[in-house]
Amino acid sequence: MTGKNQEIVAGESGRFDLQALAKSLPESAETMLIDKRLTDEPSASSRIFRIYTRVPAHFHKTCDEYLVVIGGRARIVVGSEEPAEVSPGQMQFFRRGVVHGFPEILEHPFVIFSVDTPRRDPSDVHFVDSSAGTPETFIRTIPAY
Repeated sequence: MTGKNQEIVAGESGRFDLQALAKSLPESAETMLIDKRLTDEPSASSRIFRIYTRVPAHFHKTCDEYLVVIGGRARIVVGSEEPAEVSPGQMQFFRRGVVHGFPEILEHPFVIFSVDTPRRDPSDVHFVDSSAGTPETFIRTIPAY
């Protein structure tokens, strides 16, 4: 499948236009994030997502996460670190179980390309304050193409 853009890569490779995918994300959402899964293998999953509102402190039990900012700017808090601004071209990494969140979106649209290793099930989101959200209020997945 080399050279083909597709929703989920079924063959040995795939190519994705991240800027075009970022522009195709909806202008608004009822969830904190909307994502498009690009690959979905047991060893890793990749997605592009837009964050629409502040994201409370949470963690994932099953995967490490690599985040690359595609567009916009936000403040991120990871573990016990002070909030830091992230902007296009920057990457943030954290291991499974590390608490993280986005307390403030500074510039919209705020879009991230993410790789989760191993694959992250969409229900694997655990808020520090359990009243802050659920997997259903956190993210909604839509088709990539």
